[in-house]
Amino acid sequence: MFKKILNTIPRPLLIQLSIIGRPVLAFFLRGNRFTDPIDGKSYRKFLPYGYEKIRENVLSPGTLSLERHRLFWLYLKNETSFFTENLKVLHFAPEQAFYKKFRKMKNLDYTTTDLNSPIADVKADICNLPFKNEEFDFIICNHVLEHIPDDTRAMQEIFRVLARGGTAILQVPYEADRKNTFEDNSITDPKERAKIFGQYDHVRVYGMDYFKKLETVGFEVEAVDYTKELTNLEVEKYRLAKGELIPVARKSVS
Repeated sequence: MFKKILNTIPRPLLIQLSIIGRPVLAFFLRGNRFTDPIDGKSYRKFLPYGYEKIRENVLSPGTLSLERHRLFWLYLKNETSFFTENLKVLHFAPEQAFYKKFRKMKNLDYTTTDLNSPIADVKADICNLPFKNEEFDFIICNHVLEHIPDDTRAMQEIFRVLARGGTAILQVPYEADRKNTFEDNSITDPKERAKIFGQYDHVRVYGMDYFKKLETVGFEVEAVDYTKELTNLEVEKYRLAKGELIPVARKSVS
């Protein structure tokens, strides 16, 4: 059922429907086996999720966070000054898991952007951003670049608007056993694209060369395996993907 919903309902409408349905799901799945660190609430189980390959027990009913969101939150909370330092933040395709919480944080000057999202402040093309050079201290762009035909141009724009000394978290779906990124525009059938690229609207499947590509744009890149800092019990409790790397890209001060 979840696979059919994800593959047939347009993303903007899916966002609106999920806002309505989230409280109901959270109520019926409340428990104490698994915990979402974003809102601190616990559940007897999480929901399944996946456009092509269904992953069981990964979608938190309270925040609608997935493994990558919860890992990102824990890294931000425990390893950065994001929650304490005054920062000007740009958030691409803002996830519901974070949107309201980041909006309420008094230390953040928080701007969201996307072409289609109904909750974005600024409707903009990531390849042609309407922002000044070096305008933002912190940029969040998670699971966006795999949708962008010219991802090099998008990376360059992110680098341009990031302040010197700033940080960008640029998560993408990648295959750890794939050396080189693969894309093929001749594959046009949505079902075939979903099988090969993971989703019908992905234009590539990233390999481990993704981190090097960020470096060629100018970023200083650290591939952080934050699950190594957590116990196996915590990884299971928060339902994280053990070994998932967080691409932390920084812009040199010089």
